[in-house]
Amino acid sequence: MPTALTVRTDRRVDGTVALSAAGELDLSNIDTFTDAIAEAVGRSNQELGRLTVDLTAIEYLDSGAINALFENAQQIRKIVANPILMPVLSISGLTSVAEVQAAEGD
Repeated sequence: MPTALTVRTDRRVDGTVALSAAGELDLSNIDTFTDAIAEAVGRSNQELGRLTVDLTAIEYLDSGAINALFENAQQIRKIVANPILMPVLSISGLTSVAEVQAAEGD
């Protein structure tokens, strides 16, 4: 049974395309996430922009999610992540190939 994950693609006020994900990213739902990235990258390329990936509502991710982000790093403008994910994103090296920032707290 797949782990709960919701993904949504929106246009932000500044005109960029943003992919927002909520829940957990793991082997059971990585195909949903990678398909959503591919669709959002296509949409952002058509509009001559790069993609923002919002992982603010992601509580857990595994290596499959990190690999998907690495594979699309050239098309990703920025990754906004839940602060609890920052250590793994830094250790993975993702911060050296894409702009990654912690989401601001409320």
